[in-house]
Amino acid sequence: MRILITGFDPFGGEEINPALEAVKLLPDSIEGHTIDKLEIPTVFHKSKHAVEARMKQYDYDVVLAIGQAGGRFELTPERVGINVDDARIADNEGQQPIDECIHQDGAQAYFSNLPVKRMTEAIKASGVPARLSNTAGTFVCNHILYQLGYLHATQFPNIKFGFIHVPFIPEQVVDKPEKPSMSVETIRKGLNAALEAIIESDEDIKVALGETH
Repeated sequence: MRILITGFDPFGGEEINPALEAVKLLPDSIEGHTIDKLEIPTVFHKSKHAVEARMKQYDYDVVLAIGQAGGRFELTPERVGINVDDARIADNEGQQPIDECIHQDGAQAYFSNLPVKRMTEAIKASGVPARLSNTAGTFVCNHILYQLGYLHATQFPNIKFGFIHVPFIPEQVVDKPEKPSMSVETIRKGLNAALEAIIESDEDIKVALGETH
């Protein structure tokens, strides 16, 4: 199996992106399966082009994108990406689309076809806080998850795709005392557990991880 895992560059005034830093710490292989890593820009559409170019270069079985969700306490595998860009802040090239459709010919939403519940439970079993998320927001993180679904639907029918949000790391919250953080090593440990779950089985488990609101 060959897996591509991506991490965004820093955005929103931050000097570091914990997603990218944790991705850099991951091994090059897990249980004999190749783990390729790619830094992608926090830019609408350009992020998709970067991933698509790499997907055309190698025959990947899985593409897993990682992004920062400052304010979240835990690692959160995402269930679904929706067909809208609605940016509260500008991306790294100054674009700030509001209520814009990502693809006119795309579905309203694309659900990750990775075993997201299995991944969530595996992260928790490794001692790292995790929760299954039903919203990836409407910024570039949701954008790339949706774009991966679109690529799966239009060009790469055999690919497995998904997204995991990660919290701030401690150095990012020195001046944000109300915000939670997690060490980059703990984030790496959780991502490693998620990758092991993906490698173990593409069948998800049936466990109640839904939310009431």
